[in-house]
Amino acid sequence: MTVSRDEVLAAARRIDGRVRRTPVLQVSPTLAFKLELVQHVGSFKPRGAFNRLLSAKEQGALTGQGIVTASGGNAGLAAAYAARELGVPARIFVPRTAPAPKVARLRTLDADVVQVGNEYAEAHEAAVAASEESGALLLHAYDQPEVVAGQGTLGLELLEQLGGFDTVLVAVGGGGLIAGVATALEERARVIGVEPELAPTLHRALEAGEPVDVQVGGVAADSLGARRLGALAFDAARRYDFGSVLIAEDAIVAARNELWQDYRLAVEHGAAVAYAALTTGAYEPAADERVVVIVCGANTDPATLG
Repeated sequence: MTVSRDEVLAAARRIDGRVRRTPVLQVSPTLAFKLELVQHVGSFKPRGAFNRLLSAKEQGALTGQGIVTASGGNAGLAAAYAARELGVPARIFVPRTAPAPKVARLRTLDADVVQVGNEYAEAHEAAVAASEESGALLLHAYDQPEVVAGQGTLGLELLEQLGGFDTVLVAVGGGGLIAGVATALEERARVIGVEPELAPTLHRALEAGEPVDVQVGGVAADSLGARRLGALAFDAARRYDFGSVLIAEDAIVAARNELWQDYRLAVEHGAAVAYAALTTGAYEPAADERVVVIVCGANTDPATLG
């Protein structure tokens, strides 16, 4: 399975008017933040959710049975929001470890929330079974072509907003965002994956030569807690030759606090991972290298910010 840039362009046309064109904050002449944390429901995920649902609707596959998905939180919020906007029911399976604020928010979006297991992978198994039993459309959190193409629209926006840049730092969980962005950019800029040390799905896949299961945990597991890199993300990593840098727990926490203290950006831990690549020196840009950090999610408890 692969996703083409033409599919990303088609996704941009399909979801136009459904998602926000999020702003870019030019921090310095060589550093910019793509503020996807101000997207609907607080993350980039509605891009892929809307593209999957609208594509299915075009094909007559979005019925009164609605949709079913699994999520650590953000993908579920996006699915529930898109389903509500399109007038179909949504059933969201989340791990029992999902943060209470995300679960509460899901219910405000009229979703049927089912908590099962302790990891995203267990919630996904339950979602697949529910889809097969009910006939509801299955929306994968990160490993469906329509989802990846939808996430890639963020990359198209960056090209329009900034013109030229050299490198994009992207947090990686299951890999839908980095696969979509790399496909949209199509080597117009370097793409670097950034992962928590305790959830290294891309790193381990590149080592093994294929996606493999990894143990996941840590402060960012609610949003970057996929146990295995998606097949589409692995294909994109091979096609566009992007690698991964790993970030320690304390560095993620520190980067999150710095984003709040210096820029007043209240982000979840997963959204601070990409920025931590710069604050720790895990990725060191050249003197004139133009870097974009995707700040991808804001679903957090502000009371925990330092």
